[in-house]
Amino acid sequence: MAGNADAASASGLKLNYYSKSCPRAEEIVREQVKIHYGQHKNTAVSWLRALFHDCIVKSCDASLLLQTAAAAGVVSEQSSKRSFGMKNFGYIDDIKSALERACPGTVSCADLLVLATRDGVALIGGPADIPMRTGRRDARASYYGEVERYVPNHNDSVSTVLSRFASMGVDAEGVVALLGGHSVGRVHCFNFNLVARLYPAVDGAFEPVYGAFLRKRCPSAHPIEDTNLDVTYARNDRHAQRDRQHIGPPLIILKGRGLLLVDQGLATDPRTAPFVRKMAADNAYFIDRFAAALVKMSENGPLTGDKGEIRKDCKSINTL
Repeated sequence: MAGNADAASASGLKLNYYSKSCPRAEEIVREQVKIHYGQHKNTAVSWLRALFHDCIVKSCDASLLLQTAAAAGVVSEQSSKRSFGMKNFGYIDDIKSALERACPGTVSCADLLVLATRDGVALIGGPADIPMRTGRRDARASYYGEVERYVPNHNDSVSTVLSRFASMGVDAEGVVALLGGHSVGRVHCFNFNLVARLYPAVDGAFEPVYGAFLRKRCPSAHPIEDTNLDVTYARNDRHAQRDRQHIGPPLIILKGRGLLLVDQGLATDPRTAPFVRKMAADNAYFIDRFAAALVKMSENGPLTGDKGEIRKDCKSINTL
């Protein structure tokens, strides 16, 4: 990853950025991630998705973490339709509080999210101890109005998805690896693009047994929007339990179990299919490529130097 290291160095990111200003920063994040993962296994998946949503919209700058604040003119990116189903932001606040107790005003929320994602991925079977460069600063604005321009829809074409990832410097091989993250987590039945593949007839690309399983999970062509008391969803791996999720290569899409249309498209598009087959056959190769792509994504357009700020609270911009 020499080229990536050179680019990061030029941008102001470096390994062990907090070694002098907050020596235990990465250790604190790792400790907190383990605590929260022990209580709620879906936190690791949440952080991975959050990092993608944060980085693909202009920059890895924690703009996603800002909550709506009318007085400050902020409309949260979390309220975009593309952010439907995102959760567990409160645990980010817990990690930030721990960092602030140790080193007030030092560690950015952008770096926190990168490090929490790295450590969470390791807990669900992904690459361990990925060297992640730090030194990002936090955005002073939300980009709510631009989320849909940057974040692809679940069932966009492979071409669209490749183009969006390419804007972050992630190539087709890296896209296949990162979308291996869809082997964990879930899709809500309220997602129209999922039920459209099940009704009035099950999409022929689905393995028949898997298609029948999805119909049981999502029994209506017109599901109501989820509430905290009524959540219906489906997983890519029908055998996965909520507390036993494991990130892995895209083997499931070769078996006709690609929950999202774009996942299934990776198996047939000539630009991605060779990587799907290779990763499905070689887990070590998948892990290596996932790690490289995660680093590349995490270093998209960081704010460094005197740009942005170090937020005291990840939910809101510092008051001047």
